[in-house]
Amino acid sequence: MTEKNKASDKNKETEHKLTLRQLRLADYKAIKGIMDTVYSNLGGSWTKEEFVALLKAFPEGQICITDKGKVVAGALSIIVKYSDYGDKHTYEQIVGKGKFDTHNPGGDTLYGVDVFVDPEYRNLRLGRRLYDARKELCENLNMRGIIAGGRIPGYMEQSEKMSPRKYIDMVRNKEIYDPILTFQLSNDFHVRKILKGYMPSDIESKAYATLLEWINVYYEEREELIGGQKSVVRIGIVQWQMRNLTSLEDLLQQIEFYVDTVSSYKADIIMFPEFFNAPMMALSNDPSPSAAIRTLADYTEEVREKLITMALSYNINIIAGSMPEYNNKQLHNVSYLCRRDGTYDKQYKLHVTPDEAAYWGMRGGNKLSIFDTDIGKIGILICYDVEFPELARMLSDMDMKILFVPYWTDTKNAYLRVRRCAQARAIENECYVAITGSVGNLPRVENMDIQYSQSAVFSPSDFAFPHDAVVAEATPNTEMTLIADLDLDLLKDLNTGGSVRNLRDRRKDLYNVNWILD
Repeated sequence: MTEKNKASDKNKETEHKLTLRQLRLADYKAIKGIMDTVYSNLGGSWTKEEFVALLKAFPEGQICITDKGKVVAGALSIIVKYSDYGDKHTYEQIVGKGKFDTHNPGGDTLYGVDVFVDPEYRNLRLGRRLYDARKELCENLNMRGIIAGGRIPGYMEQSEKMSPRKYIDMVRNKEIYDPILTFQLSNDFHVRKILKGYMPSDIESKAYATLLEWINVYYEEREELIGGQKSVVRIGIVQWQMRNLTSLEDLLQQIEFYVDTVSSYKADIIMFPEFFNAPMMALSNDPSPSAAIRTLADYTEEVREKLITMALSYNINIIAGSMPEYNNKQLHNVSYLCRRDGTYDKQYKLHVTPDEAAYWGMRGGNKLSIFDTDIGKIGILICYDVEFPELARMLSDMDMKILFVPYWTDTKNAYLRVRRCAQARAIENECYVAITGSVGNLPRVENMDIQYSQSAVFSPSDFAFPHDAVVAEATPNTEMTLIADLDLDLLKDLNTGGSVRNLRDRRKDLYNVNWILD
């Protein structure tokens, strides 16, 4: 490995690397440490014997999140036949007083025994990841739903003013915040019943608990348990409004607004446009465009790190449009993929436009990458690059399923070049293509003063897809987002049984496309 490659690998080191997996016996020490802290007023951790019994009974149901190998959160569950217990039961009855001999592999309901997060990691919303993993487990085990008894620790302060029912109604209506019930309701659970004496030692909840239920609407489906690749991927793309900013904080606030909004729709990935941070150039005192964009590049590393944190915190993969990178007297245009596991990668723009070269001295990169993500293999081509069909074809040969194209265009004819080429890439490579750009004006930013955009998501053109091969499209020149569900199984069917089969029918005996640079 060359020194340059070593330096590149070092640059990809991040603060976090999150992994979802099943718990192991060797994790007990870490689990005990977290539970003793979280449940210091409720008796602390399960004993090692109880932990062993749980793992032996139902290893698939015990999951955790690790950060670079360190366990930082966990969720425990068992399977029960719910009619054996009904709505009137206690926590001790469900867990068999710690023996967990109540686990029934032939049952119909996943019962949530426990969820805990290391207090130092609570700002990363790991609880939501664990709940989503439990839902995935429930669906893939073909359980009818999830049942859990929920504490209401905030009720202690309100118990003299209102009944438990009134308290729960107030929390449901967002008039009162409860640290546990508010979280559970926001994760699609509903209160089935109020229990008295569910956990008598819970003084904060005045021994009351909510019996919560989440219904599995995919009850008949059977797939992998957890960590399996989704067949339907939800993407969100931002048609970005260029607006005057007073600071970097203004930019980050605008970015986080969209990340928060799109992630609330349970999207797997969000994409921003090319040069979405361009308004920062208006803050530069540099008189020339070339100097202003190099000043803009000074912000790139900090913005990238903030985006990595947002990807972790909001549990969504982020394609950071593109930003300028200035190293060793060379200016490049780079798009960052910030994964929700804490890692990141980047794709350079390979073809620069005449204006980018003339105004800024921009140079093209020299590497084309396919990116592994938890939604499958994706590719990123920045604006002008999608107008070169060889690039998308090589990505398709590496099993790309979705191509993301952040762009910036100033006029409609420039936009139509990107759009028409993106649609062609979707058809010829039997993949989905998502494109997005920016709208509005930047009077004090030379060479980026006007914008034209109509963001869209394209599909192949066949019977299983929209009649016009457009999955979704934005209103032209209007700030907005698009949310679209992409069925990856349709791509498999197209490749084997489509009306035409562009990938399979290529005459490889006559021609091929190769990458020349080693």
